[in-house]
Amino acid sequence: MHVGKKTLKREKSAMSLSLYGSLVFAIVEIGMAVFSGSQAVLLDAVYDSVEFFMMLPSIFLIPLLYRPSSEQHPFGYTQIETGFVVVKGAIMAAVTFGLIFNNIHLLLHGGHKVSFHTISAFELFACLLSLTVAICLYFKNKHMSSPLVNIELQTWKIDCVVSLGMAVAFLLPIIVPFAWFQRLTPYLDQIITIILSAFMLPTPIKTVITGLRDLMLWPPEAETVDDIKATVEPIIGGYGHKNLYYDIVRTGRRLWISVYITFDKDIISLSKFQILQTKCIAALAEKYQDFYFELLPDIQLDSMDEEKIKAQTEENT
Repeated sequence: MHVGKKTLKREKSAMSLSLYGSLVFAIVEIGMAVFSGSQAVLLDAVYDSVEFFMMLPSIFLIPLLYRPSSEQHPFGYTQIETGFVVVKGAIMAAVTFGLIFNNIHLLLHGGHKVSFHTISAFELFACLLSLTVAICLYFKNKHMSSPLVNIELQTWKIDCVVSLGMAVAFLLPIIVPFAWFQRLTPYLDQIITIILSAFMLPTPIKTVITGLRDLMLWPPEAETVDDIKATVEPIIGGYGHKNLYYDIVRTGRRLWISVYITFDKDIISLSKFQILQTKCIAALAEKYQDFYFELLPDIQLDSMDEEKIKAQTEENT
């Protein structure tokens, strides 16, 4: 099942929105990080800068993803998308680890104070902008299910939550005006950065793990496999078979699903077989947008069959 030109245009539009949003955020946050000296703002600035530079090639990558498969590229170009996602996730994870270690170093050397009022107001503004971009991407991706756009959507959601958390956290010196807490204020910026980094870290790590599974052509996660089986088996169940064997891989956004049937009788009705495949494709299309499905007879030869074929071959030669 393939997607059309309208989906291509929607995806490029969504990625362009995220691209320009990341550029604006990166410029503003770098300026605020330099002005305030805040490590927490620097974390946001680095994330958005990496996001922008990694997104630039993805805009040119999108048209390739819509090209059909061929003899030279049996899986199409979807593996390129998977490799791109893995690289992006790895860079994000490395940046996050680097900021964690840097802030631990600052904590051990006395920390530093920042302008809490200024940073709190800025982060509240950033939260509202991130929420606006996330809502726009959500509606643009609603009928596409694009992995690239979905990653951008998750990133903007995280930015929104992180900015809101930072806005509240930097108001703590005002909300908690106790002497014992004031002694902690030089370390507040580093503590917030480390907590936020730990909160953000699972997303790029999960992205890398999922992408590596796809690159190595391993089956997708168990939830996806179980869902495909639950969709297909009720349709095939009444046909009369001994066993079903599934061969499921994912390359980028596309699922490749092959179902092999071992029949309990020798006669195969090609018309019924075609009807079954059509029904399976229709059922899967309600859940998955970009997939390839094939229903095949699993022809197994026992020892007697092999001997007959061998004998017949010898006679012919």
